Amino acid sequence: MKKQYLVATILLLSTTLTQAAEQQSGLAAFGAGLDSFMANIFGWFVDLIFFSVPLGDVSFPLIVGWLLVAALIFTFYFGFIQFRLIGLSLDIVRGKYTDPNPAVKEEGEVSHFQALATALSGTVGLGNIAGVGAALAIGGPGATFWMIMVGLFGMASKFVECTLGVKYRTILPSGAVSGGPMYYLSRGMAERGMGGFGKVLAVGFALMTILATFGAGNMFQGNQAFAVMSSTFSIPTDYSIFFGIVLAVLVGSVIIGGMPRIATVTEKVVPFMALLYITMAVIVLVANYNLIGAAFTEIFVGAFTGAGVAGGFIGALIQGLKRATFSNEAGVGSAAIAHSAVKTNEPATEGLVALLEPFIDTVIICTMTALVITISGVNTAANLQTQAITGVELTRAAFMQTAPIFQYFLAVAVIMFAFSTMISWSYYGLKAWTYLFGEGKVGEMIYKLIFLVFVVIGTIVQFSFVIDFSDAALFAMAIFNIIGLYFLMPIVKKEVQSYVARVKSGEIKKYK
Repeated sequence: MKKQYLVATILLLSTTLTQAAEQQSGLAAFGAGLDSFMANIFGWFVDLIFFSVPLGDVSFPLIVGWLLVAALIFTFYFGFIQFRLIGLSLDIVRGKYTDPNPAVKEEGEVSHFQALATALSGTVGLGNIAGVGAALAIGGPGATFWMIMVGLFGMASKFVECTLGVKYRTILPSGAVSGGPMYYLSRGMAERGMGGFGKVLAVGFALMTILATFGAGNMFQGNQAFAVMSSTFSIPTDYSIFFGIVLAVLVGSVIIGGMPRIATVTEKVVPFMALLYITMAVIVLVANYNLIGAAFTEIFVGAFTGAGVAGGFIGALIQGLKRATFSNEAGVGSAAIAHSAVKTNEPATEGLVALLEPFIDTVIICTMTALVITISGVNTAANLQTQAITGVELTRAAFMQTAPIFQYFLAVAVIMFAFSTMISWSYYGLKAWTYLFGEGKVGEMIYKLIFLVFVVIGTIVQFSFVIDFSDAALFAMAIFNIIGLYFLMPIVKKEVQSYVARVKSGEIKKYK
């Protein structure tokens, strides 16, 4: 049956989109019209979500403060759990607390490592490449320090939301899992006597998730992936439709199989793409080892002085906060959907696994990108003024300072980052879709087909407001999610205290 769905998907894409290839100017006009229409109708929504207040010579988006304050509150409330129990987290990921006896069954669809890989594939993406480049172009090397700090505190937010994701998930008769903020906001809040309020939060979160899925988790990824391919390999923009069709077929071949298939792919793709990117960064650092000390000095001094950047110290701080929160999505609630599918009977275990995400995403990968850019010197004020480069082009230029061939490896990494983000976000959107419209094969297939069509549209059309709107939807998810987390964090504390006590007493065994 799954093969039939895949064949139907490929046929639909081939017929409708091949016709669209002959009318590409029409699609471009459609995209421009859609962009203008949404700007007129929903401009107020984007302005509301990204409402900023003046702070020195720059503006500070309140949504960034919303995420940062939550991370700080959770860090202190749980006694710096991301540092205290990091060893236990690593042991759980490595399967040290997983009973090797095949007769012992745990509810769920994927292993701890697969759940972590799937969630990472949704967060480790273009934000680690283009986002860091944008941050350093505006906020200077000092932005890196604040990215690291926010990543460390954000680990606590991931712990809270992913513990709740497992605790309040739904196990369907087929064995498939539906979970995430939609479920813990409605059920958890109902347990606390606020069922109506929780339902409002859950529906709001689900709606924003679907909108963010089609934009930030889909069209933006394909659009930027083709842009990198086009600039690296001199591919004319007229061929974007064919790139989009191929990408849609590849994405479809994975997402048709559901979460087990997605997890199987991400557990292979994520380590490989991370290793590829980190290897390139390490080569650059080794080749320029004598500059590493100076780079760290620039990062630390710039964090507190902001010398030479827009807004000075405040400018560096804001850019670091923005890029870290935008990159690792701690507090947004998206990762809780993926982690809900894990095979475990202990909710706290997956919260402990999930807290590793911001560390890998922000503290390791974003920092390495920042070091490469700083060491290369391409982000000097004079260079930025003469070349006007930022984002992914700045990162690309930095790698090419060491070896021009790196631009081709970077293009491969960008494609993999975009692909993995798409398949993970397709799952997030699917679970929000089924929460609103009910479980069922037909409904799921409708959503998946729509998702795949948007993959192609994203590579063809140049968007402006549509992307701003999808970004706003992404961070609107955090508003609904974090409100619920504040009410539910005492439940999480009981879960983790119980689990840790049983680990220490030996009731929960550690296997070799």
